[in-house]
Amino acid sequence: MTVSPMLTRLASERATGALLRDHGTLYLVDGRVVHAESPAAPGLDVLLTAAGRLPRENWDEAVDRAGARRQVGRFLVDSGRLGDGELEICHLGAVFDAAFFVLAPGSGPTRFRYGVAHWFGTVRPVSAEAVERETVRRRELLDAVWPYAAVDRTAVVPRPASPGQTVSPRQRALLAAADGARTPADIARALGRPAFHTLLDVRRLAAAGLVETPLESPPAAPPTVPTWVGDLAADPDIALLRRLRDALEASL
Repeated sequence: MTVSPMLTRLASERATGALLRDHGTLYLVDGRVVHAESPAAPGLDVLLTAAGRLPRENWDEAVDRAGARRQVGRFLVDSGRLGDGELEICHLGAVFDAAFFVLAPGSGPTRFRYGVAHWFGTVRPVSAEAVERETVRRRELLDAVWPYAAVDRTAVVPRPASPGQTVSPRQRALLAAADGARTPADIARALGRPAFHTLLDVRRLAAAGLVETPLESPPAAPPTVPTWVGDLAADPDIALLRRLRDALEASL
């Protein structure tokens, strides 16, 4: 299944640059995805520092000393802050997490800036096909758990558990972070967790009745036409047509 025709074309062209959409950016080198970022997903810095794996000052040092050379990832490994395998796993998870939102349906026009590179540098390139396949798999998984996407975008509001109902420690931490104002994206950042995994937990909790499922907003009603329009004569003259036009414009 093709998620983004432009991404497929750029992969076939072995293009290098940045694919920009409303919900984020994919960075390509020779047609393969090397980095992804989205406002909807915590960045690699949050995933590493909030979880306590990397002190914030070590991350800032890496950016300061290697960002201009686009070798932040390499610096973290060479300086002993992270192991090669650890960085690869963390970075790959962050790429798939952000790409899920970048490639979301209806995420606006797609643009590509040739030659643009990300300051983090290349860790392990991933094929565009693999990124699209994982994105589709995640969409299907969310809908299989609880097919109400409104819970992804609104504040998480916990509900009382039924007698005997239990939650996992991971879910308990999520519910503790849900203050009735935070969205799943807010909670993901607060806990230092991938955004998709947080969405999945929220949908599971919603399916269990432990968080509210908001009603989808009804479509906006079309503007009403004044009732007197129906009383007009069937054969109005030009002056009346002009008055009708002016009245309709004033009512919008």
